[in-house]
Amino acid sequence: MNEVVGRDDLLLLTLDTLRHDVAAELAAAGRIPHLARHLPGGAWEARHAPGSFTYASHQAMFAGFLPTPAVPGPHPRLFAARFAGSETTAGRTYVFDTPDLVSGLAAAGYRTVCVGGVGFFNKQGALGDVLPGMFQESHWEPEFGVASPTSFEAQVERAERIVGSLPAEQRLFLFLNASALHQPNWFHLPGATREAGDSRATHAAALEYIDRHIGRLFAAMSSRRRCFAIVCSDHGTTYGEDGYTGHRLAHEAVWTVPYAHFFLEPSA
Repeated sequence: MNEVVGRDDLLLLTLDTLRHDVAAELAAAGRIPHLARHLPGGAWEARHAPGSFTYASHQAMFAGFLPTPAVPGPHPRLFAARFAGSETTAGRTYVFDTPDLVSGLAAAGYRTVCVGGVGFFNKQGALGDVLPGMFQESHWEPEFGVASPTSFEAQVERAERIVGSLPAEQRLFLFLNASALHQPNWFHLPGATREAGDSRATHAAALEYIDRHIGRLFAAMSSRRRCFAIVCSDHGTTYGEDGYTGHRLAHEAVWTVPYAHFFLEPSA
């Protein structure tokens, strides 16, 4: 990462609330072809989320604690704040001297931009301003939020405008929190109804919806130079398993998340 930072643009895309089991099934079945073509070996890596809901997980990720591989470690991290005794800071880790990765990348010359999604990024109150407030520039509109059936399309369009407005030499760290998988997501499955509500099937349909539009985001982020992309979930959610519904709880469907990182090569 010490070679990547300062050379490439950076993308952190969190597919908010995406379960690992659903993501893995769709990749294996060929239902998310645009994402799958970038996944190493065509498959998601299973990792453990650093938090069981959006706010906690993103606070950890912005401090350098991305989801941890779901096998015994230790596992060296891509990014880490400088502090004595860290057992996951290795020679290839990018170490920053600020309290969080966002300000660390800004200090390294990156333009840091947030395109928010779920309520913790909506800037409509003090709590909703904490995470986007870490960035030099942040964006949120109602059409980016959980109630919008076209949220990801709107977010991608804003990302395209952001990339297009930057000077060619300016490095970019873009963070995008995709809200489409978060409840309510019933409207992404043809024939589903508000009365029937969300389900594992509507969750899967929401990921297929994201896949249909993600190529535009990847194309924008690789339009100026190579981009290092991290695509992961911040936590999963439950749909009645063991009597649980939702997240912010300790359950396998919440703690195990899909993760991938890869390079997006510049367009020809």
